[in-house]
Amino acid sequence: MTPYQRWTLRTEHTSYTVRLSPDGPWAELDAWGPHGAETGPSALDWSRRTHFITPADVAPAEYLPHGLRPFNGADLIASRPGHERGTWWTFAGAQADEHNLRLTFVDDVLGLRTTLCYATVPGTDVLHRWTELTCTGTEELRLERIDSAAVNVPVTAGARLTYLTGQWSQEFQRTQLDLARGTFTMGSTQGAPGHAYAPWLAVQDGTTDAAPAYGVALEWPGNWHITAEAEPGGAIRVRAGRVPHEGAVVLAPGATLTTPRLACAFSPDGLDGLSRVWHRYDRHLAGDRLRRTRKVLYNSWEATGFDVDAAGQLELAKAAADIGAELFVVDDGWFTGRSDDTGGLGDWYPDPEAFPQGFDRFVGEVRGLGLDFGLWIEPEAVSPGSRLHAEHPDWVYRIDGRPARLVRNQLLLDLGRTDVQDFVIGTLDRLLGTYDIGYLKWDMNRPPTERGRPGAVGPVDLDAEHVAGYLRVLDHLRTAHPDVTVEGCAGGGGRTDHATLARTDVVWPSDNTAPLDRLTVQHGFLHAHAPHVMSSWVTDAPGVFDPRPRSLAFRFVNAMCGVLGVGADLRAWTPDQRAEAARWIARYKEVREVLHHGEVRLLGTPADTTCGVQYDFGDRTVVAALSTGRLDGAPLVPGRPDRLRLRALDPAARYRDTATGTAYSGAHLLHYGLPFTWSADHDADLVVLTRQ
Repeated sequence: MTPYQRWTLRTEHTSYTVRLSPDGPWAELDAWGPHGAETGPSALDWSRRTHFITPADVAPAEYLPHGLRPFNGADLIASRPGHERGTWWTFAGAQADEHNLRLTFVDDVLGLRTTLCYATVPGTDVLHRWTELTCTGTEELRLERIDSAAVNVPVTAGARLTYLTGQWSQEFQRTQLDLARGTFTMGSTQGAPGHAYAPWLAVQDGTTDAAPAYGVALEWPGNWHITAEAEPGGAIRVRAGRVPHEGAVVLAPGATLTTPRLACAFSPDGLDGLSRVWHRYDRHLAGDRLRRTRKVLYNSWEATGFDVDAAGQLELAKAAADIGAELFVVDDGWFTGRSDDTGGLGDWYPDPEAFPQGFDRFVGEVRGLGLDFGLWIEPEAVSPGSRLHAEHPDWVYRIDGRPARLVRNQLLLDLGRTDVQDFVIGTLDRLLGTYDIGYLKWDMNRPPTERGRPGAVGPVDLDAEHVAGYLRVLDHLRTAHPDVTVEGCAGGGGRTDHATLARTDVVWPSDNTAPLDRLTVQHGFLHAHAPHVMSSWVTDAPGVFDPRPRSLAFRFVNAMCGVLGVGADLRAWTPDQRAEAARWIARYKEVREVLHHGEVRLLGTPADTTCGVQYDFGDRTVVAALSTGRLDGAPLVPGRPDRLRLRALDPAARYRDTATGTAYSGAHLLHYGLPFTWSADHDADLVVLTRQ
């Protein structure tokens, strides 16, 4: 038998080994796990188990086209007229070092070159995978499936899938499924990752959260899918990629299509350990901007809605400054024609009636209070009655001869057009160049429905072009306005993916700010993303979504688990409430570095009577603890407190509570935990421990 050709890529703590199968012209996974796991026979070697199935279908293949893999799901479906029977490639060479690998396969009959690409991410346990497809023939190719990669996970006792589901106002709900046989798929065709699923999946061997965990996340803010198949050989094979608009993409002769990157991660420490791998990756994506302090934000939306005017906004800004906020953001309603959600979008000029002394003076007065200034904008949207739509009706998505459908009383601009991109860039440059704006909240509140481009010749890859336009504008913001902090939002958490996170500073996980609902949203979010990108507000309770009461302390401790913001109507707060808020904000500023840069451990779940988040950074450990039980003025169990067992502390060290002076041994905190005696007046706490 011909010896295997074999390549090993190494991340900080893991290795990923690929081999070229002697049984056929494809690459397959040999080992994936901690350093050293690649030594010894492969746990995925099924070469002698191919009865009544093809070798390609049973192999832990890294990527296979329809043709070589006819029965189980293929990762690539490509054809040209007269050659609809699949792709049959041969290996054409490799380029490799310890951190990068490129494996090339060719089909000279079809006229296709496929290169499987791998790259480790420095300082993390994340591996990028993507595929480059080049038309080498003289005729165009039709690509119906263009997955980025396939990931194989060996399992022995069935697989547990963990993923994040929901809907608008209930995003990032941690959901689990035990998959012994069959296929599970999730995705979005809404032109964005969407609210129903996040483009993130974890796979474990067995049915415990502590089992070693493998994860994938697709870096694509457009249409996508992730599919997990429990294959007959016993492994789970995960395929992920973008979903072509209208079913296919046409590849012209000489052209190359590069798929989105699929980030692949592994942790031997279960879901909790995998979350820290993703957090480190988010910090890597932030680059130098990670060191930028995430300011305490006040946003006026829930206080004023569309009723925006200079006097009312300044009243709120003064109240926000008094409690310690560092940034004031004017949300929707600041521009001409925007008295409600039926008009104004696209005409991005401050309303002179709302700011009679000029918007520049208003911004200056906010800054005179010691606050940075931010503004909400929805650059992809346009109102039918706006001047922009009257001048450029061809800029919106629509299909000739078909009516345009209004969603949220608005249409969507075709951001795949260069002229539309230039308009958006010009609008942002004008606003950021004219006014002293340090923060921009980018929102998107409707999916593309009648997704056509009038006058377009031939097939157009509208989804990919919109994504490219969106990323081009964000890249421009980064380079032309590097000091502006950018928040990503899409009706809440509808566009949260690593391509967006690489170009923004924070994201808005959900429009739902109700305390207990938000606790569940944030618990799921922190499985996939880091606290320094999670914008979280304190709002009035009971609020719009959730009538269940929780104290102001609960709302602050919950919001402090990420990037603290306030969205309540401070004008209605009592002096005591404002004083308490000021104390919480001051405490947050003292530990903000720990919260945003520390190692995170999720303590329990919102289904428990007490849950929390532990942050470790240097000699400090911060624990945000929250009571989820029904409180009637007495302890949950009379005379006995609830406890949160901490993790990863030094058993021999001593830890002192900076508020009470109580000292604990690390062993005590690991074994017994921190005690919390809850009551109706005390349903949350923030404990800061210093190692002695």
